[in-house]
Amino acid sequence: MSPSLLGGLTKSLAMTVLSEVGDKTFFAAAILAMRHPRKLVLAGCLSALTVMTALSASLGWVAPNLISRKWTHHVTTLLFFVFGIWSLWEGFKEDGESEDLAEMEAKLDADFKSNKGESKNKSKATDDKKKQQRPFLMQFFSPIFIKAFSITFFGEWGDKSQIATIGLAADENPFGVVIGGVIAQALCTTAAVMGGKSLASQISEKMVELSSGVLFLLFGIMSLLSGPEGQL
Repeated sequence: MSPSLLGGLTKSLAMTVLSEVGDKTFFAAAILAMRHPRKLVLAGCLSALTVMTALSASLGWVAPNLISRKWTHHVTTLLFFVFGIWSLWEGFKEDGESEDLAEMEAKLDADFKSNKGESKNKSKATDDKKKQQRPFLMQFFSPIFIKAFSITFFGEWGDKSQIATIGLAADENPFGVVIGGVIAQALCTTAAVMGGKSLASQISEKMVELSSGVLFLLFGIMSLLSGPEGQL
């Protein structure tokens, strides 16, 4: 029995929401939106997350064609249990303070002050020369868009949510996984950009980690009971 589109969509939607809320890229989007035009930040972050979701799902779709479905199913089931235990462990270790928010804010603050200091020392002639010598991508995209895209893309690369998306796409309908993931990313990123730091500071990383841990374990149990053919 082939995996259903709805099954992949709902699992991807739930997993991505709990993985992304309170994540470093969530906080980065909130902080960037306080200092730059929201539309550009939202466009950059969403573009990066959409590309990452599609890329991860593609890797997951390819996996069963290279390795038997039985083995990809077992690996995916194992990953769900590992990520579930890992998330619960991280949740129990959390002291309630948003360390990721403070870390990301400090990093972006240093970058913002550095760029501000450099801009004050530039003459108009130097500025015009710099514009002519800008990298190829910046000739077509705003520097703010490029910054939001790169911070989000490389922040997600190798993240727990990316690996989980690959595993989910290997075991579920990859198109459903992409659709669910993109919808979830759009909801989370829009909330981060519109809510800003005030919303980000209200999020309990402890509860997010514990909730995602329970969800991963639930997916693991469902995957274990369903077997490689996807039948409970």
